[in-house]
Amino acid sequence: MIEIAMNGPAKNALGTAMMTWLLERLATANGQPVLLTGTGNAFSSGLDLEQVASLDDEGMTTFLRLLERCVSALYQYRGPTVALVNGHAIAGGCVLALACDERVAVDDARARIGLNEVALGVRFPPRVMKMVRDRVPGPSQVPVILGAGLFSPSEALAHGLLDAVTPDPGPMARSRLAALAAHPLDAYAAAKRALRGAVDTDLAPDEVEASWLRECVPIWTGDAVKARVRKVLGK
Repeated sequence: MIEIAMNGPAKNALGTAMMTWLLERLATANGQPVLLTGTGNAFSSGLDLEQVASLDDEGMTTFLRLLERCVSALYQYRGPTVALVNGHAIAGGCVLALACDERVAVDDARARIGLNEVALGVRFPPRVMKMVRDRVPGPSQVPVILGAGLFSPSEALAHGLLDAVTPDPGPMARSRLAALAAHPLDAYAAAKRALRGAVDTDLAPDEVEASWLRECVPIWTGDAVKARVRKVLGK
């Protein structure tokens, strides 16, 4: 079992360095069972909003392509994956948790879990959206995606964003990963490929991503989104 613990600024925010590091760690894990968690009181607070606010169109295009690669690599990782959600998992942080095969969270009413992208006025990249649609149960898609709710762990469990909530999630998360890893790994990988595809273009073709980037990067870099981001950052 490989444990990957995100440890970075702004509650393990997903900036270029963090996403590149995560891709490298997944490549090094090479199909071994992976436990993904965070440090401190957060799994991940989401995208690095300081970086998002600083990017021009070219930089944002590169950033969002990296995000798509990172999420696809985790979602389509051939071995078992379990998210040990040790605290906040917001926006991109929640996306990473959803990309794991199972998700076990700490029972802490102060933690917030959810997809608040719509509230920020941004558009989901196509491969991320495909994964989110696959993973969020149909009845919960309105409150979770369109409502952009941020939920306590118990509420997130009810919406299908988590598989279990417990005061001490570490032992349960490791036990669940061990149970998944007990299956023949070649059969596990084959079933996962059948469910999710083998490469990121199985989630959305390159031409779909390219069209989305042309249309939506100006929204991500526009004044309205940057104003909302500055408000979240308290600036």
